[in-house]
Amino acid sequence: MDDWVEISRDERHIRRERAKARELRKTPYYRNLFRKGICHYCGKKFPPEELTLDHIVPVARGGRSTKGNLVVCCRSCNQEKKFLTPAELLLRRLSEAPESES
Repeated sequence: MDDWVEISRDERHIRRERAKARELRKTPYYRNLFRKGICHYCGKKFPPEELTLDHIVPVARGGRSTKGNLVVCCRSCNQEKKFLTPAELLLRRLSEAPESES
């Protein structure tokens, strides 16, 4: 399934955007989201130290560190998503789900 997407990584872009994300994490907007503790993807509640920032469009695919592209999520959702978009993650889950018998 990892062969769905061709990724040509621009290491300078990735470093620059991840540095921006670290700075945005310190802003009141994101501090408040971390305090709320709700994962954007699974909706479960977590302590702030168990949450991460995720790029909806991954930086490895040209995504930027902007308020509209960063969400707070749990580590397991972030690790499962990797370099996929949320739509691609749903497609992956559907393709891996066992077919239900009628």
